[in-house]
Amino acid sequence: MELGAIMKIKRAASSRKIDQSGFSLIETMFAMVLLAVGMLATLASLGYAIGANQTSQEDMLARQLASEAMESIFNARNTSQLGFASINNTTASPPGVFLPNAQSPKCAGPDGILDTADDVACLTAAGAECPNAGIECLTEPGPDGIMGTADDVVVSLENFTRTITITPLLENGTTVPTLVLVTITINYTVPNHAGTKSYVLEEEISSYH
Repeated sequence: MELGAIMKIKRAASSRKIDQSGFSLIETMFAMVLLAVGMLATLASLGYAIGANQTSQEDMLARQLASEAMESIFNARNTSQLGFASINNTTASPPGVFLPNAQSPKCAGPDGILDTADDVACLTAAGAECPNAGIECLTEPGPDGIMGTADDVVVSLENFTRTITITPLLENGTTVPTLVLVTITINYTVPNHAGTKSYVLEEEISSYH
């Protein structure tokens, strides 16, 4: 056999030997580290998405609680059920109908206005009094996914408070007697999250409508 042919055979054998070599230990460990980092990032994103979903539900409830109170004020004023001078807090002068400080959300009493002295206990969808002394509650479907069955779940809004503040408005340093600013603040906690969140709704209300 010629020398050139022998050298070609050796090169081919050497190439096959290189091609059949596997990953080194360092390469394997590096790949495992990259895989672990990717999995951790995926789990973190999943946890964030779950937390954001829970937070968005509580945020929506806060907006609804504020809107309900504001609408009750406008409706009472528009129907002349509530005089303009009464759109104030009970400690003000002249005294108003709204309770001062943070209140647990309950249902409107005979006056049809929220956060006043005649508020009453709220009821569940089944007609029973909401837990926690009648604080407003929600009824959600249970494991069967059907509303109105025995396994429905009642969720109390005990983690929410509502504060209505009425502030006189000034023009050139003088109080405008026909205009006030109504501020509704909802403070609430979100499960599995530290601290308290707030939602604020403000509207100017005049004595004219």
